[in-house]
Amino acid sequence: MSKGPIRRWQRRWKDGWTGRLDSPRARRDATIDMLVFDHGLIRTLWRNESEIAPGVWRSNQPDPRAIRGLAERGIRAILNLRGATEYGSYLLEAEACRAAGIELVDFKLSSRELPTRECVLDLDALFARLPRPFLFHCKSGADRSGFAAALYLLLHEGASPEAALAELSWRHLHLAGGPAGIMRFMIARYAADAAREPIGFRDWVETRYDPAALALAYRTGRTAGFVSDRLLRRE
Repeated sequence: MSKGPIRRWQRRWKDGWTGRLDSPRARRDATIDMLVFDHGLIRTLWRNESEIAPGVWRSNQPDPRAIRGLAERGIRAILNLRGATEYGSYLLEAEACRAAGIELVDFKLSSRELPTRECVLDLDALFARLPRPFLFHCKSGADRSGFAAALYLLLHEGASPEAALAELSWRHLHLAGGPAGIMRFMIARYAADAAREPIGFRDWVETRYDPAALALAYRTGRTAGFVSDRLLRRE
């Protein structure tokens, strides 16, 4: 069976429950989608979670059980870097956050394209307003979460580019040579510019950051790209 028929079947299946959890069958199918198609079974074994600054945590996609645990730990807000989606993971996350009294904020980042200048500054403003302690996550906790962690450290902790780059590492399953490696490339370009002429990261974003030029300059490694796109199905 080719990929086309499988994708069409999955689309028809999703249309039967997407957007609601109002029946046992819809809830069952959303849970299957979370655990199987969104790789949630893997995440039950490894949370890919760490505290990057006091009261600021990063992780992969939390399931309802994990969200209940976060509430018990005092987490007050969750920043979802995947944006609002039709995945079972999102529907169950939103429901679990409402039940636990956790504020859920949706903010979509891509792991393949650099954000606009306005997007970076909007994320900066979100970081400033979210109640502590808070957690942000993407799907695997590797790329977008690592990028957000790097941005937070640079914008709010005065961290060095080297400390920011450590958030985009193998330790969190970030593939530097894949499509998401453009995130490291951005931070590395800032580091090079700041080494030549000292400049704060926020000022660099506001005056020198050019995502289109960086995209043209970045080259993806074939092997890392295959692993990221075909095996891990990074978003």
